[in-house]
Amino acid sequence: MPTLNYESINTNTDVTTTRTLLHESIPLTGAIMSGTYGSEASEDNIKNYVHGMFQSVYDYPYLSSSANHIFDISLGYHSSSPFSSSANTQNAKKINMYTEFAQVLLGYTGSDNSVEIFESDIDFGDNDNQMDSCYFVNFSRLITKDQVKKGSFSMTIGTGSWLTPFDTNDNGSSNGTTSGSVIVITDASASETGGTNTRGNGGEYGVLYRRYGPNGTYTYSGLNGLKDNGVGVVFYQAGIAVLTSSLWDKMPDLPTGLPAVGGFYRRHSDGFIQSVSGAFTGSAISASCDALRHRIANLTFNNTTEINSTIYFCRAPHNKFNYSSNPTYISGSKIRVKSVSSDSPVSYVTTVGLYNASNELMAVAKLSEPLKKDPTNELTLRVRLDY
Repeated sequence: MPTLNYESINTNTDVTTTRTLLHESIPLTGAIMSGTYGSEASEDNIKNYVHGMFQSVYDYPYLSSSANHIFDISLGYHSSSPFSSSANTQNAKKINMYTEFAQVLLGYTGSDNSVEIFESDIDFGDNDNQMDSCYFVNFSRLITKDQVKKGSFSMTIGTGSWLTPFDTNDNGSSNGTTSGSVIVITDASASETGGTNTRGNGGEYGVLYRRYGPNGTYTYSGLNGLKDNGVGVVFYQAGIAVLTSSLWDKMPDLPTGLPAVGGFYRRHSDGFIQSVSGAFTGSAISASCDALRHRIANLTFNNTTEINSTIYFCRAPHNKFNYSSNPTYISGSKIRVKSVSSDSPVSYVTTVGLYNASNELMAVAKLSEPLKKDPTNELTLRVRLDY
């Protein structure tokens, strides 16, 4: 039987590495987030917890085995925020949620090691454009994969009244936009080559800006300078979007029973219409999360899957691998694929094995079709290991 041959791999010339980024578009419609699986007070795809610190959103009723976790929503404010008061509903938990996200995503500052405060600009260390009361949208790894692609994040939200949050004619509560109460928030100034901050604990982040103007003729704020004020930030590797509550600052509290015009949230328990400050201070976290979901029309981004590969160029010279070690290659001491004894030996390559220094098989690669090998030709097979 022919002897099994090994061909050494030169690590300098026969091995290389590559990095490939694959992107997938993730469209999330407002219908999934609010209204499809129940009423605003009780939706089967929304999971609230006894601890009351965040709310989970699924693409299907969460008790179903077919349900996929999409993201979590929470909110909070800094202890120095005007919203902070011991008389507030869940005051300690709201401060804790803000502190936890700031600690994980931004880190500490100063001699007293206090947590950083979120800012709606690139330089979070300059204490400008601080966001001391925020919503936090934490996307699941199922949809973000390795990270959110820079420059692809877009969220369409309504800043109109509770009853008509997306009324395009409702300029009175639109925070000054010229397209009614529907605004689009994007990270348009971010890209793979710039427009992001890389100094945070949570990886790179980009600033979220509002798009102004009628649909189809949008112009962007924040593209001409890093100091321009945004309305939030998105952390790409962490998969977390942070939105300032000031997006809805112009909406007042209204007495019970009046139409929900200009109101940010209608409280489930008594129908009281709250401003955003009223919701942050006078309602539970889960209730204020309901208010945000009620106002999201669309949310899209591209995720990123990073594939690292090692490529081995396996070379079969003309004088090797012309015989097979397969027992069926020989019949009665004769090579089956030869009809004349004087013919050159021939084999068909179907498999490549990668061995370690002790000749122990470590990996096997299969060819899509057999390749003919004889003393008149040489083969170079490209084997790629992805991880």
